[in-house]
Amino acid sequence: MLLVITYSQAARQSLRNVCRAHEDSVVRRFGRAALLEATGFGAFQALRLQAKHGLDVQVERVEPFVESDVPERVREAATAYENRDQSSVPYRQFASGTDYPSPESLRETDV
Repeated sequence: MLLVITYSQAARQSLRNVCRAHEDSVVRRFGRAALLEATGFGAFQALRLQAKHGLDVQVERVEPFVESDVPERVREAATAYENRDQSSVPYRQFASGTDYPSPESLRETDV
């Protein structure tokens, strides 16, 4: 997918116009940003906006998040933390003394 982010009012208006005119190429709209399909037509629209508005339009290629790419211990920790008895317990305290990864090790884990 292509993430198109706008940084000016004129660029936002152009992005809205593109999204309305070509809904079949739009994966999701976010106001100042939109996800376009990673097709030639989606790239054409993104590049067109960039050509018109210059640095007021940023285009990034993104790939969908696949949960199975995340280590199992991280997925299990996330599920267990969301199912905790007391919602006010911070993760560091929740994970302390368990097999769940520490916040530090989570920060160092690439996905």
